[in-house]
Amino acid sequence: MGIAIGLGVLLLLILGAGLYFSNIAIYPRTRTLEMTYEWEVEHGTITEEGFLSWPREEICIPSPHGYELHALYIPIPGAKRTAVFAHGITWTLHGSVKYAELFYRRGYNILIYDHRHHGGSGGSNTSFGFYEKDDLKACVDWALERCGADCVVGTHGESMGAATVLQHAAIDPRIAFAVADCPYASAREQFAYRLKVEYHLPEWLLLPVASLITRLRAGWFFAQASPIAVIGQVETPILFIHGAEDSYIPADASVRLFERKPGIKRLYLAPGAEHAQSLLSDPDAYDRELGAFLAEIGLEDTAATAA
Repeated sequence: MGIAIGLGVLLLLILGAGLYFSNIAIYPRTRTLEMTYEWEVEHGTITEEGFLSWPREEICIPSPHGYELHALYIPIPGAKRTAVFAHGITWTLHGSVKYAELFYRRGYNILIYDHRHHGGSGGSNTSFGFYEKDDLKACVDWALERCGADCVVGTHGESMGAATVLQHAAIDPRIAFAVADCPYASAREQFAYRLKVEYHLPEWLLLPVASLITRLRAGWFFAQASPIAVIGQVETPILFIHGAEDSYIPADASVRLFERKPGIKRLYLAPGAEHAQSLLSDPDAYDRELGAFLAEIGLEDTAATAA
């Protein structure tokens, strides 16, 4: 009897821990649009002479999963190139502005949007790219309808947005290029790493339980949000960027993704940069790497410069 009670208690503890970690994964503590806007202004990534001076339209894009995606579109008259941006987890579209400026001055229309369950978008939970890749495809659909079927469309993502960009590239060959800044190789692998670093717990028991609970609650297993599982199918040119000193998602993730991807690719490990800090740590180097990548695929030297 005592053994049965002990096993029952252990099972309840494991299920409780699995539910707890499932909650952390699918219900992250997200920031508001107002808070992220104020933070970006305070830190100089949203400025009067930059983003705030751009003509922009606030739009809603229907997700195939039944909610609206909140977005901002910044058009350049006559431009036939559009860049679509996916931000990192917990943040909002305001986190994409610093990257958008690199493309705006190259003559690209800009489309930045909030992920599901973030900012002004709908969606009941987060899925680390499993559902988000379909939302990004909806944004690309919108961009092509707005700009024309002959429009060149590329994507850029940071952190979870980068992993979303990679998963999207595997299902949408229409995009001309993708830039993945500090992606994880797989959600399961990232969860295991954070479980070890933050909680000093092994993955072998808790993650399978949390993954199963997430499947029952949200419709996906952790292993299904995996850029590394699909990158071998992606022929789209990709620029991988990662902070060499990233302690949140180690740079080895981008190295392995780069090695597995076929076709045109480029890897830039930003010296001394922590997570999602590659641009801010050395803006000139980031811009040069982006320019060299775009030149390699024939999209740099002929690009117009925005006024």
